Amino acid sequence: MQKTSDLDRLIESCEFRFDKLTLKDIDNSFVLKLNRPKTKEEEITLFHRDVSCGDDYFEILHNFIHKSLISGNAAPVVRFADGEYAFYSKDLHCNGLYQQAESVKAIRKAIPLHLKALKILNRSGKYAPLIYPGNIRHKKKTFFSFLHKSRIDDRALKFTEFLSHQSIELTNENYIPFYVVYAYLTSKQFFEILEGKKVCIINSEFNLDLCRKWFASSSSCPDIFFVEIPDAYVATQWESIRKEILDRIPADTDLCIVGAGIGSLLVCVDVANEFSIPAIDAGHVLNMMNGREDKSGEPRLYTIHK
Repeated sequence: MQKTSDLDRLIESCEFRFDKLTLKDIDNSFVLKLNRPKTKEEEITLFHRDVSCGDDYFEILHNFIHKSLISGNAAPVVRFADGEYAFYSKDLHCNGLYQQAESVKAIRKAIPLHLKALKILNRSGKYAPLIYPGNIRHKKKTFFSFLHKSRIDDRALKFTEFLSHQSIELTNENYIPFYVVYAYLTSKQFFEILEGKKVCIINSEFNLDLCRKWFASSSSCPDIFFVEIPDAYVATQWESIRKEILDRIPADTDLCIVGAGIGSLLVCVDVANEFSIPAIDAGHVLNMMNGREDKSGEPRLYTIHK
């Protein structure tokens, strides 16, 4: 008998449902023409029963960031997808486009720090995991399983089970869909909210002129500051570089945009709580800001606005 997962229970109880993530200002047609066929399936994502549509999730994230800017509350926002799912399964397939972990031993050593950050994120931030019908498929153990191996993907299920073992459950308070973060970071609302603000970009690469042009293209002019981090192994080596990175962030920073791979959880949580500001895991959008979309391998859904 197939064991019922925590995610299955959340859906069976109607606490969550799957629905198409439609945002009024987003056009995915260009990306869908270029990307793998399965990408379209990623438009179907997890919705809490109290959220009616994608634009509501957009507003939830916008209000979360805006409230933090006004009241000075920590507001970490962290995305989770295939790399993170592999990392928390202690699988070196987490090393995709970037080097995230030196060895399984390094992952095991880093896990306690990640668990601590996950619990802090649960209290004060937003989880943005990539969960869609294609990555919650159960593995059926039959004699012919090997014939259908390529069709089986239960990575999101394993991630929610991993959270459950830490007494963390996705709720309407801590969850937003993965792609809502991309949509927000490329929106006019995000540009407007940062006008005149001090923004610290934490990344391994930075092009000030292109970043300024990125914001200026939407009539926004934040004061941009850069803090460099290593281009590999932040997920396993954060403890050794943490103080140095935090010390270099200006005390009057209003918001941080973070690109640290799987290490973004640790960076976002520590930065948000140290400075009582929003710290957003931007990933691909940072490559867009720096004119380095090629580093992401391909364009991403929910980053092109009408």
